[in-house]
Amino acid sequence: VLLVQSGAELRNPGASVKVSCKASGYTFTDWYIDWVRQVPGQGLEWMGRIDPGDGDTETAQKFQRRVTFTADTSTSTTYAELNSLRSEDTAVYYCAREGWYDWGQGTQVTVSS
Repeated sequence: VLLVQSGAELRNPGASVKVSCKASGYTFTDWYIDWVRQVPGQGLEWMGRIDPGDGDTETAQKFQRRVTFTADTSTSTTYAELNSLRSEDTAVYYCAREGWYDWGQGTQVTVSS
């Protein structure tokens, strides 16, 4: 199993960012993908998940109006898009296969003017 994420991003406050996670080594549509972030000095924070098989999503209440999860079965890639960025969103963003045994390498998102 391999999850490969897109590269680091720098955004201004108020902008959006879209992070990708390309999966390989298993049947993409059989497993949820979770999105988790880690703000510097804090623990892991679950943002939500997507079922690539049917596109159903679950989103943590904190992010419900700001994050969108999508999946492209043709490329085995899931995406997390976070809008209205603020400095507090500076973090490393991870995708993880359901069960959290397999993780992407992380994507640093920095929000700064």
